[in-house]
Amino acid sequence: MASRFRVLLAVAALATSLPALAAEVAGVKFPEQVQAQGEQLVLNGAGLRRKLFFKVYAMALYLPAKAATAAAAIDAPGPKRISIGMLRDVDAKTFSDALREGIEANHSEAEVKAIEPRLKQLEAVMQKVGTAKDGMRIGLDWVPGAGTQVSIDGAPADAPIPGEEFYRALLWIWLGPHPVQDDLKQALLGAKD
Repeated sequence: MASRFRVLLAVAALATSLPALAAEVAGVKFPEQVQAQGEQLVLNGAGLRRKLFFKVYAMALYLPAKAATAAAAIDAPGPKRISIGMLRDVDAKTFSDALREGIEANHSEAEVKAIEPRLKQLEAVMQKVGTAKDGMRIGLDWVPGAGTQVSIDGAPADAPIPGEEFYRALLWIWLGPHPVQDDLKQALLGAKD
């Protein structure tokens, strides 16, 4: 009996020492919580981006607190993180064009024009990165007071891109009224199948 108790204690200790795996999408693992700007962010939801029949990337949305609606997620104060796990190679131009199309689908021409310099900055960062390779992790973090920090496999790709309205525009790609994929939007908002 005492040895069974010790085994249970050892299993419990091991379980609490491992990072909590909250989601796995197409083999890409996303933890329940991440640290960003000294704050603990929680996994709001995770899903799969498909283009035709191809799996393009798995992604997760991290927020300071869970949000069930797009407005609540976008308006949440504090740092935020979009974590993308590539599932195929995508060249920089194709990746940038897809982001631009998602922004244009959810914003007026005047709104897109207002953030055009920041879109160009993002395109330059992606050009510098080159091809987003299968297995690469791309982070798009909102850093209050600094801007949108693009990271590749956990390392900053360049200086932050200023302007909260730009990060909000990025979120609208996946959470806006015309998201790139409806079921991905629902997954990022924590909807279960």
